[in-house]
Amino acid sequence: MRILLVEDDALLGDAIQTGLQQDMQATIDWARDTATARISLAPGHEYQAVLLDIGLPDASGLQVLSHLRDRYDATPVLIVTARDQVSERIAGLDAGADDYVVKPFQLDELSARLRAVIRRSQQAVTPQLQIRDIVIEPARRQVYRAGRLVSLSEHEYRTLLALLESRGRTLAREHLEDAVYGNHGTIESNTVAVYIHQLRRKLGNDLIQTVHGSGYRIDVSGNGD
Repeated sequence: MRILLVEDDALLGDAIQTGLQQDMQATIDWARDTATARISLAPGHEYQAVLLDIGLPDASGLQVLSHLRDRYDATPVLIVTARDQVSERIAGLDAGADDYVVKPFQLDELSARLRAVIRRSQQAVTPQLQIRDIVIEPARRQVYRAGRLVSLSEHEYRTLLALLESRGRTLAREHLEDAVYGNHGTIESNTVAVYIHQLRRKLGNDLIQTVHGSGYRIDVSGNGD
């Protein structure tokens, strides 16, 4: 098990690293600023959880959290900070944190909360969806083509997910609009077509078929028919 600790306080960081290594039998990598944390969290570096301080010397730790969530990385994040105002906790949780511990704390409580967020993340794992050489990992909100990560916008991702979950069936434009936006205001009539165009460009022209007068569907045959 590997855990990333992001903490600038040398004494506290050393205590957490030593304590968790002993208590959880885990490898604890330690970053002391947001720049180092981003490097540690680059794609391909797998962690079971991140312990994240907010008050870091070069920037707010919430920027690290946003960096993770913006690329659809669902690695559990436990915020560890001296900021105890309710508004601060809400901001951290709304930004995508899984739990929040206020300093000072007991190490055994930190270990217990860490085990809990890791356990919840493992229980919430969603099976992969695959069509041809396209693989989508809903738990991490990541898409691969021929084993290579494909960068999709949030709206492109939601469009693709809706089509894959209904593979073989035609989805009307209105259904896709609802999957992407829900009930949130007026949507331009060509919005879905724009996302379909981008998905075809990134994942192959023959993956998504246009069913004239009806909508769109994933081509499960692989021959474009």
